[in-house]
Amino acid sequence: MSVKKIAKAKLPTHWGDFSVIAYEDEKSGEEHLLLYLGELENNSLLRIHSQCLTGDALYSLKCDCGSQLAKAMEAISSEGKGMIIYMAQEGRGIGLVNKIRAYELQDQGLNTVEANEALGFAADERDYSYCKHILASVDISSVKLMTNNPAKIKGLEDVGIEVTERVSAEVELNPHNENYLKIKAEYMGHILNRSD
Repeated sequence: MSVKKIAKAKLPTHWGDFSVIAYEDEKSGEEHLLLYLGELENNSLLRIHSQCLTGDALYSLKCDCGSQLAKAMEAISSEGKGMIIYMAQEGRGIGLVNKIRAYELQDQGLNTVEANEALGFAADERDYSYCKHILASVDISSVKLMTNNPAKIKGLEDVGIEVTERVSAEVELNPHNENYLKIKAEYMGHILNRSD
C-alpha cells in the first residue's frame, strides 16, 4: 500500500483554525484526510473517523457519526492540539451505495451487522493500515485514541502505532440510533456506558 501526500491547506472551522492534509492511495485512488490543530506531537488526541456522508453532512440520526466528529473537533479545540484521520471508508468500508442498500434492509427489520452480511460483506470491512502511513508521514508513533471501538485500538496497535490511552467518543442516544448503538455494543464490542 502506498499513500501519497497530495496537498496541505488551512481549514478554519467552528472549533478553530485547523490544517488539513490530503492523501491518495495510489493503488485504489481512495482519498483520505488528516485534520489537525496545533503542533503535531506524539501522544496527542486522535480520532479515526470513517467518512459518513449521511451522518456527517446530511445530519442523519440513524448513527452517531456526525455527533462523534463534532465531539472530536470540540475536544481537540479544548486541548489546543490533536488530529482526526478522516478515512474514505463509507459504511464501515462497503461504500455509500451499499450503505444505502444496508439501510433498506434495516428498514425491513435487519440490524446493521445482519444487513452488511446479507449483502455479502463482513460487519466491518475497514482497513486501518492507512493510518500507519498517514501518521508516519507526520512522524507520529503514539496517540491517545478517541473511540468506543476496540477494533480501532487493535487496528492501530497491529500496524505499530502505540495507543497510550482510550478517550470515550460516546454521544447521546436518540430514538433513531438507540438500536444501532445497542448492536454496536452487543455484536461488535463497543465500549458504551449504557444505562439500560
